[in-house]
Amino acid sequence: MTRSQAAEPATEPPDTQVLVEPPGSNISTAALDQRASDAELLAAKLVPLRRPGQWICAAAVLVLIAMLIHTLLTNKRFQWDVVGDYFTRGSIMHGLLLTLWLTAAVMVCGYLLGIGLAAMRLSTNPILRTLSFGYVWLIRSVPPLVQLLFWFELASLYPTLSLGIPFGHEFVTVKTAHLFTGLLAAFVGLTLDVAAFSAEIVRGGILAVEHGQTEAAQALGLSRGRIFRRIVLPQAMPAIIPASGNLLIGMLKATSIVSVIAVTDLLYSVQLIYNQNYLIMPLLLVATIWYIILTTLLSIGQYYVERHYARGSNRHSSPGFWELTRGNLPLFGRTRHDLAGLA
Repeated sequence: MTRSQAAEPATEPPDTQVLVEPPGSNISTAALDQRASDAELLAAKLVPLRRPGQWICAAAVLVLIAMLIHTLLTNKRFQWDVVGDYFTRGSIMHGLLLTLWLTAAVMVCGYLLGIGLAAMRLSTNPILRTLSFGYVWLIRSVPPLVQLLFWFELASLYPTLSLGIPFGHEFVTVKTAHLFTGLLAAFVGLTLDVAAFSAEIVRGGILAVEHGQTEAAQALGLSRGRIFRRIVLPQAMPAIIPASGNLLIGMLKATSIVSVIAVTDLLYSVQLIYNQNYLIMPLLLVATIWYIILTTLLSIGQYYVERHYARGSNRHSSPGFWELTRGNLPLFGRTRHDLAGLA
């Protein structure tokens, strides 16, 4: 062997690959081969998970719904022809309008009073906080029906109401029996009840806003009123709207209790009719259908109001009915390509 041949370095065959592992590394040749096949795994068709229990439950529910629809259509005792005849009668529509007016008036006045109570509860004045807490505690402890009866029978406690100097001369005196009619007693009782619950709803929404938002606005020199209108209230509305919508729908249905004090709302108008012709179930169905229609419309309005105040977040980006159906039912044969898009 010559000196030149001894100095020539040894070479590897061209088709041989040398794997140099850094110190402390656990990488192996098998792991590299597995990485090479990741693209094939990502491009593979995904098979949805079979859920036979869900299909069985869904089929059972559909059977029950079909049975309910069948009995509603075939049972002649429902007397749907009578329901259609009385559905838009004048007395029914008058009671419906009174129900809508009472609900709107109670909610507006109750929320105005509730906002004031919430401000008192959040103030630094201990007297105002105590008064607000005591009012909410008392009103929420008494059932609405008891409150209505109390205001309706207020004349038995206070035959007259007067306006004048405290503990002194009276300028105006009114007889309570002439003042507190059934409609006014219903309005006052329901308004006070809504004020207590709306105060807690508003207070909870305001407390849900981070205190740092107010501190940052104060550092910029904004006034307290502008901070509340521009910063606190818009951020509190997503927490206030759902509870307020539920309270509104609940109040629409709760107006039916005014029938016990002879206020001619929707339910009492129905009762007046079936007390004469004894068609109890058909006329109760008339009131039920009207309540279903009104609550459905309010629910739709609540949905759009929530979506309006949820702008800028992912709350309003939830899929619709058909998207959820296609995403959960493999019947449509939709293939997901989420992982395939990453390959």
